[in-house]
Amino acid sequence: MKIQVAVTFLLSFALAPALAFTPGNAKIQSQSTTSLEMSTKSYWPVYNARQPVNGSPPGYGSGFESAVSYDTGYKQSARFRKKTKQLATLGPASSSFEMIEKLFLAGADVFRLNFSHGEHAQKQELLDIIRAVEAKHDHPIGVLGDLQGPKLRVGTFANPEGEMLQPGQTFRFDLDPTPGNNQRVMLPHPEIIEASKVGHNLLIDDGKVKVTVIGTGPGYLECVVDVPGKIKDKKGVNTPDSVLEISALTPKDRADLEFMLNMGVDWVALSFVQRPEDIMEINRLILEHMPHATIRPNVMAKIEKPSCFEGDSLQQIVNLCDGIMVARGDLGVECLPEDVPILQKMIVDECRAQGKPVVVATQMLESMIESPTPTRAEASDVATAIYDGADAIMLSAESAAGSFPEESVFMQQRIINRVESDPHYKKYLQAFDPENDGTAAAAIILAAKQIARTVNAKCIVTFTVGGSTAKRASKKRPDVPIMAVCPLKESARQLVLSWGVYPEFSDAASIDTDNFRSMLADACKMAIKKGLVDSPSDLLVVTAGFPFGTPGAANIVRVVPAAGPTVWDSDL
Repeated sequence: MKIQVAVTFLLSFALAPALAFTPGNAKIQSQSTTSLEMSTKSYWPVYNARQPVNGSPPGYGSGFESAVSYDTGYKQSARFRKKTKQLATLGPASSSFEMIEKLFLAGADVFRLNFSHGEHAQKQELLDIIRAVEAKHDHPIGVLGDLQGPKLRVGTFANPEGEMLQPGQTFRFDLDPTPGNNQRVMLPHPEIIEASKVGHNLLIDDGKVKVTVIGTGPGYLECVVDVPGKIKDKKGVNTPDSVLEISALTPKDRADLEFMLNMGVDWVALSFVQRPEDIMEINRLILEHMPHATIRPNVMAKIEKPSCFEGDSLQQIVNLCDGIMVARGDLGVECLPEDVPILQKMIVDECRAQGKPVVVATQMLESMIESPTPTRAEASDVATAIYDGADAIMLSAESAAGSFPEESVFMQQRIINRVESDPHYKKYLQAFDPENDGTAAAAIILAAKQIARTVNAKCIVTFTVGGSTAKRASKKRPDVPIMAVCPLKESARQLVLSWGVYPEFSDAASIDTDNFRSMLADACKMAIKKGLVDSPSDLLVVTAGFPFGTPGAANIVRVVPAAGPTVWDSDL
């Protein structure tokens, strides 16, 4: 009851000046636009606002020139009006300052460093370049370090060309290191042999060959070939029916994780997640090895194993980590193709329900590795992930090793902008309304969303330290962008991934947290700087918590014009 009364009071208090500002109010109507502009003349022009984007982006034809020959001002402003974010994987095709800057301007918000390839020195060099681009454009950029995870492979064959397995034949996997033949091969993973039961399937070489276990014994599996094909040396093995007693972190992953913590990545992606205990393990390792006086990186679990969907495992995994990646590559190997779209929606919905960022990845624009334009099916696939409500979509080989990295990022940006301008998109988002947790902070964020819609505000501004307030706002999927004012660079970089959130780093020393009027003025300045407002009369909905710096303590919401709180002669 106390919370309800407080929120009702806050709503009426916050809306009072906003309602006074509506065109139907005679008092405000008597104040001409000229006088309003004059009252803010010394304030507004000081900030170099990016030019706003009106409507959806212009259409372009196919091909390189028409796709990327666009105005730099448009590039910068377009990326500050979208809500769905982009991750781009860096690699040989995107390792220079010039290309990384192009990818950022084309729409990349977070850069992925794939630790399956390359040396630590290369990763450090890429991180240094990213931070240089970040400094040049004065906008936080997130960095995700992706751990390789266990790689399960068969042994070698006596025939260097491998062996062709025929349908219906029996084939044995064992622990014998002798080179294999057309009857057997070494499987140097006793965990697979121990976990497999009669009726379980093994998939070889990304599912090109499929066998079913028909018998087990000490150190071997007897199988029958269901899907024939050739097996070559060191081809991968997937175990869709088994939960292996194996850590998700190999010795290489542990060394890579320690390096990531020292270099300062913002996100760590964990591969081969089978169960909630895998998330507990990496959380423990991070706490053990994290350098002193540093901010803990967020953990992203890659969902790629069927065991993640057993019982309440998915809910527990989402609860234990900070974000989720729908790794459709391995997920598509271990699950039926027709199940993958349903599982994708299930994962996205669970993440939205818990307010955790979710990334849809793998083969988004696969054809653009070699082609400057995508297939129509790929464009539809990207759009579907956006309509589902994903926080972000990710490019892999398209940006890391393809011939058209910039075009791939910009193509996704075009699809994002087009989908988000579709009235159906808003309807789909509103159809899924995550429950509130009953706290005052959740009520404040819900009120801010409703107020922004009522007064047609241009932006919601949150003052946040660890990012919890901004994440709450993102969970509710408001109609307008969310600007998160952060005193910590690490928090700002982590928030870049969240749907609709545009973090702005502001040194804590520059914010007078004891003076709310001063904080409102700072919020207005930053919204102007970000290009999130079009004119001095545009409204902002500002939320904050007092005492400032207490996680999840949002307890104030106010409406102010972008010109600053002094335009309205009222006590704050």
